[in-house]
Amino acid sequence: MEYFTSDYLEGCHPKVLEALTRTNLEQTPGYGLDPHCEAAAAMIRKRFQCPGAAVHFLTGGTQANLTVIASILQPYEGVLCADTAHINTHETGAIEATGHKVLTLPGRDGIILGSQVSIAAALQGDWEHTVRPGMVYISMSTELGTIYDLSTLSDLYHVCQDNGLYLYIDGARLGAGLMSPICDIQPEELAGLCDVFTVGGTKNGALFGEAVVIVNPALQKRFRYMMKQRGGLLAKGRLLGVQFEALMQDDLYFTIAKHAVDQAMLIRDALLEQEIPLYVDASTNQLFPVLTDDQLEAIEEDFVLETWERVDEKSTAVRICTSWATRPESVQHLIETIRKL
Repeated sequence: MEYFTSDYLEGCHPKVLEALTRTNLEQTPGYGLDPHCEAAAAMIRKRFQCPGAAVHFLTGGTQANLTVIASILQPYEGVLCADTAHINTHETGAIEATGHKVLTLPGRDGIILGSQVSIAAALQGDWEHTVRPGMVYISMSTELGTIYDLSTLSDLYHVCQDNGLYLYIDGARLGAGLMSPICDIQPEELAGLCDVFTVGGTKNGALFGEAVVIVNPALQKRFRYMMKQRGGLLAKGRLLGVQFEALMQDDLYFTIAKHAVDQAMLIRDALLEQEIPLYVDASTNQLFPVLTDDQLEAIEEDFVLETWERVDEKSTAVRICTSWATRPESVQHLIETIRKL
């Protein structure tokens, strides 16, 4: 069986593994104060053109999200997000467990607009009997494989600034989002469009790890205290720095993300050729075709896909997800199967 269920089934890119092996017996300071973390942080600041940003490394996406959000919000504040957002649907109430309410807005294919945030902020006003929105959370790419274009993201950030809200971009799949063929945002533009963003490694070539990039100077102070309190200050922090050094070297991070997206686009073309409808018109490494029960049964003879949502009594939306390690021959096999449906 061949799996297309997620983008973290494999271990890590060979260059990451080689770097971990090569540096294995080095003796370095702990807790992210080592030369590898310092070098990786400098590479991230340079690539995303944010020289004043603070860069910290955490082990996973949920840990990064709850630590960032808890560090920003006042005790009486909550976070606005799409109803499909990862912090609302797949993090077991981790944000609420920090004492902050997740305030959902109806997403349009996973995307929320500045106009929605503006209305939500106006409805709240300064009425102390309800949870006050303090920030906005979005994903790039989203949980449905869609992306924000430059105009939409710029408008959203301006609305946040006008209403005293911070904007946080969850970049667990940042590589796939920025490498989408329809994306008009360059990596060096991202820091100017938000207050904080993450560079996801777990789903793009690392064994584990997310880089938190705090652009807004007002949010940088004592972030390491929050990391420690939330269990995120890794004693062997250099293991994260070594991985991101390798990923940032020669733009490997974006090269392998593009591979994942390119393979998904080949599958997408085959689905459209067979007139198989898409639950969401995604253009990243996540695809959501709607298959009849007979079609799904035929595909599942050789492939494992993720069931997403039952659409009607005869069809189901599934997720097909490619990764940095997806083999072209596996993709070709899946395409041949799709063409026989």
